Amino acid sequence: MAIAWSDNAPIYRQLKERVVEMMLDGVLKPGDALPSVRQIAADYQLNPITVSRAYQELADEALVEKRRGLGMYVTDGARDKLLSSERERFLKEEWPAMLERIRRLGLNLEQLLQASNDGGAQ
Repeated sequence: MAIAWSDNAPIYRQLKERVVEMMLDGVLKPGDALPSVRQIAADYQLNPITVSRAYQELADEALVEKRRGLGMYVTDGARDKLLSSERERFLKEEWPAMLERIRRLGLNLEQLLQASNDGGAQ
């Protein structure tokens, strides 16, 4: 899990988002164990409390479950739950801004599709 920390958000949130991305990408599947708090803290030179806070938010959202003495595990249905919430967030928050930028630039569907087929080059 390679992570480059930014100053734009708290580290625990960035760590949580990285774990969410891994779930969405299928890197972490239902039943998979998350690396231990101590391991992540040591690997990325983080305070264990920071790692615990990220993991606790994932648990609060029922994306992972704590198994006493064993660690944290991805729950069944975590990916589907994430897909649903991320799609909703995209459509409500990101898409309107993107659509406005497309309109402002005077792009049409044909240009957008062509650019996506060309890998973004025009």
